[in-house]
Amino acid sequence: MKRIEIAALLAVGMIVGCMAGAPLPGADTPGGTPGALETMRPTAALSGALVLDRADVALGTTVEFHRMPSAMELQDASEEFALRHVVIELPAWPQGNIDLPRFQALPPEADAIVILPGYPPDRSSLAAWNYAAGPIRMVLVVDGPPGDSGILDDLNLARHLERVVARMERPSRAGFEHLQRPLSFLHAVD
Repeated sequence: MKRIEIAALLAVGMIVGCMAGAPLPGADTPGGTPGALETMRPTAALSGALVLDRADVALGTTVEFHRMPSAMELQDASEEFALRHVVIELPAWPQGNIDLPRFQALPPEADAIVILPGYPPDRSSLAAWNYAAGPIRMVLVVDGPPGDSGILDDLNLARHLERVVARMERPSRAGFEHLQRPLSFLHAVD
């Protein structure tokens, strides 16, 4: 009897997991309702992100944006079933006096993973993220070490920076010696 109960629970878990990953009805049709989540096509900038965390074994939904979401879109995302992550893959660093959305509107079990290309264009761009509120995990995808090691010192002080991913043909820590955050390497093979 115990094996049947376990098998039934696993089957229900698989069905719920498949339903949680399904797109919203009508989300892929143009002209949906205002404020509704849109299905976004991946851009070539960072080639789409897949977040895999071995420690995260909870059932959950990931909502993905390829631009900065509005406050209304974050609110819509927070209403998704079992929301775990909001992945925001930006094509460039936000410029000027930006008003970053309030990520604390996300449910307590969810976070925002912001993927930014390259190093910040200036200190104010990086400093703006230090004032952003909520559960934010920043990931920088860069093309090798910076020309100025002072940039790494600024990154070490970044409140939400979780990791730097370096696209390099030959992975090397040279040039990243001052970085006090996890460093990963990416080598794309065509």
